[in-house]
Order: sequence, then structure tokens, then C-alpha cells
Amino acid sequence: MTASGDIRAGDRIVHKVFPPITRHTLALYCGASGDHNPIHVDLDFAKAAGFPDVFAHGMLAMAYLGQALTDAVPPSRLRSFATRFVAITQLGAKLTCEGTVTELFAEDGERRARLALTAADDRGEVKLEGSAVVAL
Repeated sequence: MTASGDIRAGDRIVHKVFPPITRHTLALYCGASGDHNPIHVDLDFAKAAGFPDVFAHGMLAMAYLGQALTDAVPPSRLRSFATRFVAITQLGAKLTCEGTVTELFAEDGERRARLALTAADDRGEVKLEGSAVVAL
């Protein structure tokens, strides 16, 4: 993140591209999170449920967005982080996570920035929308 005095509304301060989500990624996430829903790892189950293939856990996409945010802003400066799931993240998606300053304000004796956050795939389809407040 640039010096806090240099940040203005409209500045993109979060930007990170993640590698494509693979079946291996999903299997590892199942083990790490304890979320073993077969819709994410069992092709036959996913097809029986009406999907063409397995797809990523929503919380995996949220974790990517959180990692992009804390790579740009030290976690000690994070005041809030919220997301809304917009679309399913398909197998093979390469997510780009971004955060843009929408507002600068003071609260509790701190200068803060409100960020609009997105995670979108390589086709530009938004998978997550969110917001964060960070201390500058």
C-alpha cells in the first residue's frame, strides 16, 4: 500500500491474480477447511445434482479475496471485511481479486478507507463482491 497521505478515492490498492483452481486445490481445501461436501470433489455427485462439473467452495474464493486484501494492507489495519457470493466459481477459474478506495473518512481517531472488493474469473465474471474498512 502506498503512503496513506497519497491514497485517494478511486485508487486501486488491492490487486492479486491467483492460479487456476484445480481438482487438487479443491481436495486440499476440503482437508484444510473440513468442508467435505461432495459437490466440490465428486464429479458424479455434481452431475447428478445438475452441474456439468465440480466447482469451488465459496469460502475458498472468499479466502483468496481475504489473502489479496491482507497482502495489500497489514492485517493489523483491517477494521472490517464482508463479502457477498455472486456466482459459482468453476473449476479452472483464475481469480483476480481487486479492491478500490470508495471513501476516505475518520473514525475512532483514525484515518480510514472504505474499499469495494471483487473477485472475478478470467472471463471477467464477478464471483464475489465485498467491502472492507482499513486504517491508513
